Amino acid sequence: MHALRLDIVYLSERGCRLTSGTCGVAGIAALIGLGLAGVPLQAQTAAAGKPSFEAASIKQSKPGAEPNLRLENDRLTADLTLSGYIWYAYDQIRQIDFSRLPKWVSTELFEIHAVAKGNPAKSQMCLMLQSLLADRFRLQVHIVTAEVPVLALILEKPGTAGPKLRPHSEGPPCDVHLPSQAPASAQATADMFPAVCGEVMAMPKPNGAVLVGARNATMEKIAIFLSALPGLGGQAVDQTGLNGRFDFTLEFTPEAKGSPPDQQNVQADLPATTLQDALHEQLGMKLKATKAPLDTLVVGRAERPSEN
Repeated sequence: MHALRLDIVYLSERGCRLTSGTCGVAGIAALIGLGLAGVPLQAQTAAAGKPSFEAASIKQSKPGAEPNLRLENDRLTADLTLSGYIWYAYDQIRQIDFSRLPKWVSTELFEIHAVAKGNPAKSQMCLMLQSLLADRFRLQVHIVTAEVPVLALILEKPGTAGPKLRPHSEGPPCDVHLPSQAPASAQATADMFPAVCGEVMAMPKPNGAVLVGARNATMEKIAIFLSALPGLGGQAVDQTGLNGRFDFTLEFTPEAKGSPPDQQNVQADLPATTLQDALHEQLGMKLKATKAPLDTLVVGRAERPSEN
């Protein structure tokens, strides 16, 4: 399981997870051995017509390479572990079980350069990556579904949201954005954090706090992002009843774990807003323990690719 970096994390609204640094979804459930029946993926296999890249090369990453992924029009360039590529390619799945795979799947980086025909949407690029992983890594996956403990994201007062959540139609339109070179401090005070639409972003604030925000995001995407926060204690699922797309910001101080005693004492003297308090005060929401059916992508087989 990867650790989440809160300095900068992006979740693409168009079907793919974009990250800088290491990333992952906390609380991956291992459902192997529970007698659950696997069901086929909804997506077609590559042989049955799933889109594929026009050309692609894969090789072991250079020593010292850092995890990264870039999409530029029709090109995908990345250095990730195989588990990272799987998270990216199957972004619609909330949980992935790697327990049947060897250690290298989550430790060794592979460099991929791939070119697609035309200028496909990011969701199509994800399907192409699924095809590439099946072809070159011999990846085999299936889905199991089970009712598991979750944290339901609900409104404290039905139909009433907090001050930091508003319909996207009431905020700046998506064709208005800050220049990419604008400093983070400017982006965070321009009433349009983050600078671009379709992403959930987190960045650090003073005294250990973190600012989370999104524009033109669904409540489901917001719940997925909450699930990735360290210490949440489970998968968050949207049960707010709010449809459509929203702009929101959420500022809180993550719970410190494993800090030296002197740092713990310093933080104890500073005003801090917990995630639960922030949800209540800023979004008018809370997390309630319940059970819900969740899909888990079970990765049954993978092989190291031959280089080209």
